[in-house]
Amino acid sequence: MLARLSIRDIVLIDRLDLDFASGLSVLTGETGAGKSILLDAFALALGARGDATLVRQGVEQGQVTAMFELPPKHPARKLLSDSDIAADEALILRRVQFADGRTRAFVNDQPVSVQALQALGAALVEIHGQHDARALVDAATHRRLLDAYGRLEDDAAAVEQLWAARRGAEDAVARHRADVERAAREADWLRHAVAELGKLAPEAGEETALADRRAGMMQSEKIAGDLRDAHDAVAGSASPVPALSAAVRRLERRGAQAPTLVEPAVKAIDAALNALDEARGHLEHALRVADYDPQELERIEERLFALRAAGRKYNSPVDALNALAERYAADLALIDAGAEQLAALERAAKEAETRFAAEAGKLSAARKKAAEKLDKAVNGELKPLKLERAKFSTQIDGDAASAGPNGLDRVEFWVQTNPGTRPGPLMKVASGGELARFLLALKVVLADRGSAPTLIFDEIDTGVGGAVADAIGVRLARLGDKVQVITVTHAPQVAARAERHYLITKDAMDKGKRVATRVTELAAARRREEIARMLAGAEITEEARAAAEKLIRTAAG
Repeated sequence: MLARLSIRDIVLIDRLDLDFASGLSVLTGETGAGKSILLDAFALALGARGDATLVRQGVEQGQVTAMFELPPKHPARKLLSDSDIAADEALILRRVQFADGRTRAFVNDQPVSVQALQALGAALVEIHGQHDARALVDAATHRRLLDAYGRLEDDAAAVEQLWAARRGAEDAVARHRADVERAAREADWLRHAVAELGKLAPEAGEETALADRRAGMMQSEKIAGDLRDAHDAVAGSASPVPALSAAVRRLERRGAQAPTLVEPAVKAIDAALNALDEARGHLEHALRVADYDPQELERIEERLFALRAAGRKYNSPVDALNALAERYAADLALIDAGAEQLAALERAAKEAETRFAAEAGKLSAARKKAAEKLDKAVNGELKPLKLERAKFSTQIDGDAASAGPNGLDRVEFWVQTNPGTRPGPLMKVASGGELARFLLALKVVLADRGSAPTLIFDEIDTGVGGAVADAIGVRLARLGDKVQVITVTHAPQVAARAERHYLITKDAMDKGKRVATRVTELAAARRREEIARMLAGAEITEEARAAAEKLIRTAAG
């Protein structure tokens, strides 16, 4: 329920803080005092369209904050969770309206879109009046209200899931049938492609690996030639090793005769021979590592050519040829096994349709029973509201051809305002005053089912008086036993039945230079005086005070 409403710098309201409680609360005041300004400000906090003219003249921005207390399982908590907003015990909606037309929205001090604010506002509050019957405009809302009255929400949710399953099964049939038909049209070409790609047997990443190997081998071919030339120079026919070895042996035989002359030369030649032998070893190792094979290079080039030719033919990257071959093979399999699989999918779709039709039929029958009870309950509320000649009815139309996620039914509330007249949709047949009273009767019947926790009624008692106004007050009070009700009223009979009474006035400020709207909660004596004013007008008589006291005692009794 709404616990507190704070308004800053909106039109004639400079600063206003109101605390609310459960039950029925009324707002009264003379015409032009600012009742509509108060409701416009509240609607702004609920996500209504912003307007620069709402900002009080001379300031840069106005602000409205509404604090709600919610039970743990209220639907608004799921909306908070879906938007990743912390769900504290209190829910605070705040809207800032700038003088340049911009607005900003906050939920629990977290910035949100206006759409998110609107969704939360719709779950928290319903505002109704003679010219604001949004809850009755959309036939889908009528279906939801009927389901809530009949406690059919779970059945409706199950039907919606079965509809989704049916649509999913039908989509699977359509997709598979299209795949089979496409594959059948391309059967000959597919068989050729599968055979050719199967023979080629491309592998993922093969082109890159072969290209790298080919580049390495071509580089090895150039290096291997130079390595062989060097090896021939060190160890081939032109090698100096045999001549150097023979020279060492001859010098060694002369070593005893002239050691000081021979030994240094012998050591140097031995070192050269050792170095040449080491070079030979390195060259032979390098040749083994290079391992250039002309035949392998030829095989690699042929394979690359075949893969790239297939890529061009099938307009596919070479690395994707393997996946393409698998897809073509699967398309061929569709031709061979597609008819059997299609039959299985069609059977599944038929079963899904049968389950949906059965549950939707049960739901439709339950809705018709609930509609009979709803019609009886609403019609029972009409006579005291001076609609004794009117008749309310719930029209349920639909069949298998109009099936959808909500079942088979289109639900719409109809009325007949007088005997002999043609019944029709509530929004088209009922006048403004009648519409408000029909709405009140509906809300009384549906108070604990499908209703927001806070209901705002804006002068739905306009144009009625006496017993009808009292009947409206009785029903608003009954509503207040189940949900929070706040109503703007000019009827003293309605005001007398409120648990809390707020007076809206327009006071002069700054020595008469401007006016400001004020709202005051009235205690017992001032409440009696205000109801007396509503009865008598500008001059309050003792008779009016006595009548006001009687109204209050009657309502309390």
